[in-house]
Amino acid sequence: MYDFDHQLFLGLNFDGGPVVDRLMLTVSGTAMWLPLYALILWLVWRRGGWRNVIVFTVLMIAALALSDMVSGIFKGNGVLGDLLPGFEPRWRPMFTPSLEGLEIAPDSLRALRMAGTPGNWTVHVPVEAVSGRFGTVSAHAATIVALAVLSASVIRRRWFTALMVFCTLLICYSRIYLGKHFPMDLVWGTLVGAILGWAAYQAYRKLTQKKELQ
Repeated sequence: MYDFDHQLFLGLNFDGGPVVDRLMLTVSGTAMWLPLYALILWLVWRRGGWRNVIVFTVLMIAALALSDMVSGIFKGNGVLGDLLPGFEPRWRPMFTPSLEGLEIAPDSLRALRMAGTPGNWTVHVPVEAVSGRFGTVSAHAATIVALAVLSASVIRRRWFTALMVFCTLLICYSRIYLGKHFPMDLVWGTLVGAILGWAAYQAYRKLTQKKELQ
């Protein structure tokens, strides 16, 4: 696997202490973003009414689910995880021995991380963030970008687009801070999310136009 983004990762990953650790764990979670989902649905309702909200919600769920499933293909997990049996997934930064100057197997480093073994680690990883083996395509990046592309295309407000860009960057950076993804994992996830989000928007536009003509 390529390693040209290792130095960029190391430049962005650092130990911010317990407060920043908790913040980034929260940002990477789900509960914090429920108000954003509510805001999006409210804005869609204001723009097009309840019928549009229903169409938007169905397509949003489909885009997010597909983003997660497509990302799983490249990590060998999930519903579509068996589609690329010969593909070699990329280990998460927290399980990449070369970053620590170690000559051990990634699984051995994973065991040390899972056990919470103290040490002078190069990669900062909060104990609560240790999970999963591979990060080839970031599902977090794919899902938030799909949501951003779909919602910003439908709502069409500059302040809202700026908000979604900010949220996207914050979530993506949290994945680097937590040691879960290299920068290129996020780039691939962004591409997956952008394609599926745009496809969902095209479907939304066609479905809502048909309803308006009836």
